[in-house]
Amino acid sequence: MKLDARRIPAFLADPGAARGVLLYGPDTGLVRERAEGLVRLAAGSLDDPFRISEPRREQAASDPGLLAGEMAALSLMGGRRAVRLRDATDTLTPAIEAALAVAGDTLLVAEAGELPARSKLRALFERATNAAAIACYADTGAALRQVITATLTEAGVTADGDAITWLTDNLGADRALTRAELNKLALHAGAGGRVTVADAMASVGDHAGLGLDDALYAATAGDVAGADRALGLAFDEGANPVQVVRAALRHMQRLHLGVAEGLGALAPKEAAMRSRPPVFFRHESAWHRALQGWTEARAATACERLLTAELGCKTTGAPDQLIASRAVLDIARAARRGER
Repeated sequence: MKLDARRIPAFLADPGAARGVLLYGPDTGLVRERAEGLVRLAAGSLDDPFRISEPRREQAASDPGLLAGEMAALSLMGGRRAVRLRDATDTLTPAIEAALAVAGDTLLVAEAGELPARSKLRALFERATNAAAIACYADTGAALRQVITATLTEAGVTADGDAITWLTDNLGADRALTRAELNKLALHAGAGGRVTVADAMASVGDHAGLGLDDALYAATAGDVAGADRALGLAFDEGANPVQVVRAALRHMQRLHLGVAEGLGALAPKEAAMRSRPPVFFRHESAWHRALQGWTEARAATACERLLTAELGCKTTGAPDQLIASRAVLDIARAARRGER
């Protein structure tokens, strides 16, 4: 069966009598996190040799009966077993189909990368009555905020609203990376501590999204070359095109508000402090140039164009990374020409 986003949390908490789960998509960290959760549910841990089997893909491909045999095996110590298969591909579809038909209650957890709709493996799990296919895409928007808040709460740490907003703009490309950065931030704050936007900026590494932050500040300041370089870094580090456009929209909305409040008339440091959320000191100059150069009307127009770009990423079939890049660089070019 194919699970939509609303049904996924309940299924992951209790897969019931399902015999197999395919986890696939571009967010490898999320694929791994969900796979580990399902294996723990079925077998009670991740390293019990009596209840967990992890055949290599090459083994499963060379021995068509291997997976079926593992699915039929019983645990010598009692309890449900789990078979974890990493890097699954379409070539394993016949072997997996046979394995799912074997009697028993062993759970097969298959991990894969991105699979197109025509994928035989994906089609097998989507049409099976005793198995499920779950897509794993990068966290964005409200879902990412929830992950950030929940992870910090579990660590006994709270965060200011501005810090949550900044983290949402700069994390999310990969669930494992997001968790790692948040755990580092929680360690920095200490149990019972509170995270400010300055703490977040100081703790989260460049590889977690600051390339995108740099690209947006450069764009609104009219630095086309700087925006292009930083945007390339962001994509190299796994930034999602829709995430990029949404971050650009939030950035332009904040700029629109700052222009409306007349922050451009203030000194750069004061303007940065009074912005919401406050601007990190290394972006003060670029932010101040943008506040002085853009008008409310033109900032509003830029926001409308970004909304159109987001829709284009989702519906047109055109390369979404190209659409996102063009949207950000169009802002930079407009700023450079003085069309602000």
